Amino acid sequence: MTALRGLQNRDDVVWIASAMTEEDRVAAADPPPGVRLVVHDPRAYDLFYNTIANPFLWFLLHSLWDRAVAPELDDAFHAAWHDGYEEVNRGFAEAVVAELDNRPDAVVWFHDYHLFLAPRLVRDARPDATLGHFVHTPWPTDWSALPESLRREVHEGLLANDVVGFHTERWAASFRRSCADVTGGCAARVVHHPISIDPAEFERLASSEEVRMVERELDHERPEKLVVRVDRADPSKNIVRGFHAFGLFLDEHPEWRGRVRLLARLDPSRERIAEYAAYRQAIDDAVAALAERHPGSVQVELADDFVRSLAAYRQYDVLFVNPVFDGLNLVAKEGPLLNARAGVLVLSENAGAHEELAPWVVTINPNDVEGQARALHEALTMDEAERRRRAHALADHVRTHDVARWLEAELADLEAARA
Repeated sequence: MTALRGLQNRDDVVWIASAMTEEDRVAAADPPPGVRLVVHDPRAYDLFYNTIANPFLWFLLHSLWDRAVAPELDDAFHAAWHDGYEEVNRGFAEAVVAELDNRPDAVVWFHDYHLFLAPRLVRDARPDATLGHFVHTPWPTDWSALPESLRREVHEGLLANDVVGFHTERWAASFRRSCADVTGGCAARVVHHPISIDPAEFERLASSEEVRMVERELDHERPEKLVVRVDRADPSKNIVRGFHAFGLFLDEHPEWRGRVRLLARLDPSRERIAEYAAYRQAIDDAVAALAERHPGSVQVELADDFVRSLAAYRQYDVLFVNPVFDGLNLVAKEGPLLNARAGVLVLSENAGAHEELAPWVVTINPNDVEGQARALHEALTMDEAERRRRAHALADHVRTHDVARWLEAELADLEAARA
C-alpha cells in the first residue's frame, strides 16, 4: 500500500502479508528481512476473498445491495465464512502472535475489511499487546444483513483493538453507533484521519515526458470542454448513473452538444466475481446508449494505465466523482493537485473526501441523476475567477494535508495507546 511507504525507512517494521504467488509461497520459508508471508490454503483464500471479502463485506460496507433480492446467505455462504474468512484471519493472527513472541513491545497495525476478526484472536492470545486497525472503507450503521452472531464477531474483532481509525468523523460516528447496537458499547479509542497522497511524487510523475506526450495527444483531440472521471469499474463508483447524468445534461442543454466530451478512464476490477461482471455489462450498455443518443460525446478507456490517468487529470475542465459511497476517494485529491485548467471538482456527498473538500466543490447526491446533470452544467459554466479560486484552494489543501501528515497522526495514536 503506497500510503505506508513512509514506514519503509524504519528498521523496526515487519510487514505481514499473504503469499499470493508460487514464488511468494517458496519465499515464505525464508523471507527477506522485515517481511513475514502467510501461506493460506488456496481453497480457503478463494472463499475468503471471492465470497466474503469481495463481494459480501464490500457490498455491505458500501450499501450496494437491493435488499429485496440480496444478499441470500445460504449454506455455501456460511461455509465460506467459517472455512474461508475465519480461516484466513486465523492464519494472520497466528503470524502476528509469532512476531509478538519475538518482539512483545511491538505495535500491531491491521488494515481494512479483510482482517476484521484477527485482532480478537491476537488479543485472546496476547492480552497486553498494543493493537490498532485502520478501516479504509465507509462504515454503515445498519449491519442487519449479517446474522447476529456474525455481526457481533465483526464488531468484537475490531473492538479488540486499542485504536480503530477511519477517514472521516462520519464513518467513526457510524462505527460507534453500530457498536452500541451490536455489542452495547465501544471500548476502543475511535479516531479519524483522512488519508492523502504524496504531492511531490505525483507532481514528479505528472511532469515526465511519458505523461506529457499523452497530455499533448489529449489536448490535440479534445473538444472545447472535457469532463473526466477516473475509477475502478466497481459498482460503488456509480459509473452507470454518471453516464445517465451526462446524457441527461446533453438532452437538456443542446447548446453543449459537440462542445463537450466525457472521458472515462476505468480500470477493470474483480471481474471473476459475478456482481462485478454484471456491472461491467451495465457500463457497456450505458455507454452504447449514450453514444447512440449523442454521437461523439463519450470516450471510454478500459485499462489499468496510470500514465493516461495522470494526463487526464492535467486536462480536465470538470472532474466527475460521484461514488455511491467511498471511504475517502483519492481521485478527488489527485486530480485537483495536477490539473492545469482550473478544473472544477463535482463530488458526491457520500465520498469521504467530501468532509474535507466541501467548501471548494460542486456537491452532488449520488442517486440524483437530475441533480448530477445540473451540477455538470454549473461546473461547465462557472465563472473563470471562481473556478480558479476553488482550484487553487483544493491544490493547496492537498499539498498541506499530505500522506505523511496522515501517517504521522496514525502512528501518534498508536504510540499513545502503547504508552
